[in-house]
Amino acid sequence: MLKKLVCYSLILFSCFALAMPKITIKHQRTADDYAQIQVMNEINLPLICHVAIDGHKIRFQLKPYQASKWYKATDKRFNYEHFSVWCDYLSLHPEYQKIK
Repeated sequence: MLKKLVCYSLILFSCFALAMPKITIKHQRTADDYAQIQVMNEINLPLICHVAIDGHKIRFQLKPYQASKWYKATDKRFNYEHFSVWCDYLSLHPEYQKIK
């Protein structure tokens, strides 16, 4: 019984340790048919994020409950599948404190 309790406790705490911030990603096309993306921070903590497409990476900070600007692809052949988005808590990455 004690072993089960310890196992369940470890599973519960490991889920919290791996928690990632909640973001929403919007995709659309511009009037001139370029793919673009916007990232929305859904939590009450600042985030550090990057949007990447075709090897080009743009880093930026997201304030709580704010949306990023729209980031546009450089070629009309790109679509939403070509974008890559990463966000994490700014407090875990102090080296990016200066990035706005």
